[in-house]
Amino acid sequence: MADQNHAAVETVESLIDDELLTRIRSRAATHDRENTFPEDDLRELAEVGYLRMLVPVEHGGLGYGFARVAREQTRLATAAPATALAINMHLVWTGVATLLGKQGDHSLDWLLEEAAAGEVFAFGNSEAGNDLVLFGSRTRAVPTGDGGYGFTGRKIFTSLSPVWTRLGVFGLDDSDPEAPLLVHAFLDRGPGVETLDDWDTVGMRATQSRTTVLSEARAPASRVFRKLPAGPSADPLIFGIFAGFEILLAAVYTGIGQRAVELAVEAAHRRTSMKNGGRPLAHDPDIRWKVAEAGILQDGIPPQIQALATDVDEGVPHGAAWFPKLVGLKVRATENARLVVDQALRVSGGSSLANSSELGRLYRDVVAGMFHPSDGESAHATVATSLLGPVPEPGSE
Repeated sequence: MADQNHAAVETVESLIDDELLTRIRSRAATHDRENTFPEDDLRELAEVGYLRMLVPVEHGGLGYGFARVAREQTRLATAAPATALAINMHLVWTGVATLLGKQGDHSLDWLLEEAAAGEVFAFGNSEAGNDLVLFGSRTRAVPTGDGGYGFTGRKIFTSLSPVWTRLGVFGLDDSDPEAPLLVHAFLDRGPGVETLDDWDTVGMRATQSRTTVLSEARAPASRVFRKLPAGPSADPLIFGIFAGFEILLAAVYTGIGQRAVELAVEAAHRRTSMKNGGRPLAHDPDIRWKVAEAGILQDGIPPQIQALATDVDEGVPHGAAWFPKLVGLKVRATENARLVVDQALRVSGGSSLANSSELGRLYRDVVAGMFHPSDGESAHATVATSLLGPVPEPGSE
C-alpha cells in the first residue's frame, strides 16, 4: 500500500506545466546577469495559483500541504533557484497562518484572505549579528499607546524586496525592563520603511534580498499578532516559521541538485574523448562514477523532505525532537546539493566556468545554502543537545 500511495503522489500534475517551466528557465540567466527581480516569473506563477498553494480552500486558496508545496518548489528550483527561494518567504507566511488556524489560533486568518486576494508577504526578521534569530532582536519596538508599535532597526536579506506588499517584522519592546517582549507585526510600505538598493551578490541574485531600514515604522494594533517573552519560546508561531522555512528551503536546494544531475548527464553524453577514439565521456568509467555519485547523493533527500513535510501536515507529535529533525534536514539538503553540483562540475569540464553556463550559475547559487538558518554551527548544537543533553554551567558539574 505504501508503494501505491507513493506512486500516486508522484503522478500528481504540477501547477507548473512544462511550457511555464521552460519560460521561467529561459529568463533565469538574464535576471542573474542583470541582477534584477523576476517579475514575469512571479506574475505567471500567481496566475496559476502558486502563491495561494498553502492557503486553505475556505480562504480562497488551493489547500495544499507542505508535502505538495515542497515538490512544487523543487520543480521550480530546477529552472530558477532564486525565484523559488524568494517565493519561499511568501509561502512560509501562508503556511504559518494555516498551521496556526489548524490549532484554533485564527490571529492570521486575515493574512490568508489577503494572500488569496493577491498580496505578497515577505520576512523582515534577519539582522546582522543576531545569532539568537527568533529569540532576540536588535530592532526596537516602541508602543504607540493605541496597541500599535513603531519599529526602528535594520533588517537584512529581505527577499522579494521590490514586490512585497506586507512585511512581517519583529523587535524588542523593553519598556518594562523586567519583562522584555518580542513583538511580531506586519508593516505596509510607507513612511519609516526604506528598501536599500544594495543587493549585489555572488549567487541567488534574483531574490533581490535587499536591506530594509525601519525608522519608527508604524504597525497598527490590528497587525500586531504576537508578543512573546524574550528568549526561547515554545509558541506555535515559532514552530510554524521554523518548520516551513527549513522544509521549503531544503526543497529549493534539492531542486538545484536535481538540475545539476540532469546537466551532468547531458554533458557526459555531449562531450567526447579523443583518447578513446571520439567516444562519449558517458562511456568513461571515471565519468560514470562521478555521475553515479551525484545520482546516489541526490536520491536520498527528496524522501526525507516528503516524510517530514507530511508529518507537519498531519500534526505528528514529535515534541522536542522536531527541531533536531528540521535542522538536520536543512543541513543535509543544502550540503548535499553542494556535493552534487561539485560532481556535476567535474563531469561538465572547464566550460562550466563561463558566465553563460547554467551549471556555473547553480554553483554560485548553491553556496547560499550554508548561510540560511539554521547554519551548521547552530544545527549541530541543536542536535548535540538533543543527543547529549545541555552543556552544564561552569562549576555546576
